[in-house]
Amino acid sequence: MSNVYEPATTPTMYFIGVTTGQSSIMKIFPRWAEKLKLRNAVIKGIDFTPHSSAKEYREAVMFIKNDPFSMGALVTTHKIDLFNTCKDLFEYIDPYAEKLGEVSSISKSGGKLCAHAKDPISSGLALEHFVPQNYWTNYDGDVLLLGAGGSSLAMCVYFAQKKFGDNVPKKIIIANRSVPRLESAKAILDGIHPNIHFEYIHNPTPGDNDRTLASLKPHSLIVNATGLGKDGPGSPLTDNCVFPEDSLVWEINYRGDLLFKRQAEAQAKEKRLYIEDGWIYFIHGWTQVIAEVFHIDIGRDLLDALSDIAKL
Repeated sequence: MSNVYEPATTPTMYFIGVTTGQSSIMKIFPRWAEKLKLRNAVIKGIDFTPHSSAKEYREAVMFIKNDPFSMGALVTTHKIDLFNTCKDLFEYIDPYAEKLGEVSSISKSGGKLCAHAKDPISSGLALEHFVPQNYWTNYDGDVLLLGAGGSSLAMCVYFAQKKFGDNVPKKIIIANRSVPRLESAKAILDGIHPNIHFEYIHNPTPGDNDRTLASLKPHSLIVNATGLGKDGPGSPLTDNCVFPEDSLVWEINYRGDLLFKRQAEAQAKEKRLYIEDGWIYFIHGWTQVIAEVFHIDIGRDLLDALSDIAKL
């Protein structure tokens, strides 16, 4: 997908994704900018097909780096590929970005182009919104992460923080359609926490994921982190899947056909499932990056106000 870059004439933040024009942020950002007093700030989308060429990613990052009014960008879908192809263009890489090998936030500070991975923070804030306190200590459920991309790795890093003590899932399963991403995940997460057992399962088809799902304990957490239902149609599961009882189901997308979410809703009453969509994750994901790009502090009260504005 070819992009033409024209110099920005006002402070501009970019959204690097797949179908950015369909995102709610395009309508929300102007209202947020007004609330945050970001004078004349605008947002523009840059769309790439998944796994685009290094040349395309580098053109985008070089443009942002060299254009005075281009302030930075939020990156979805391409977080790992963009980092791998553009790592040398950043003068600062934060510890999460280094650990995960991904970039979700591009910003500038003191003349340096900065790469941050915000997902361990934003996914953690979203999880804390719906996962009860001491959940893993009390119930000892499993975690199934469908997809081995940046979001799943970020959640693993979040769960493995020392501050949680013994309140961590004892088993985290990462299931993915392709082997290379699983191998990469294993290399990144190896030894990250002594009390968490990681399993990396190659599931080429939704039917394979159904079988993994059926093996979980009650009180588990199942996450659709594949992009299916947003970046592409469908679900990582079939309609014949069986969710474990009393479990938490998280569809991290908030738009698209959300088939995974509907599959869980069909079993919600019988299996006593709690189902969460990606709205809170969306809010935290964007506000974390906006704060970095525009060098502002977004506290709890302001975050609540921005969430209310986004719902209008």
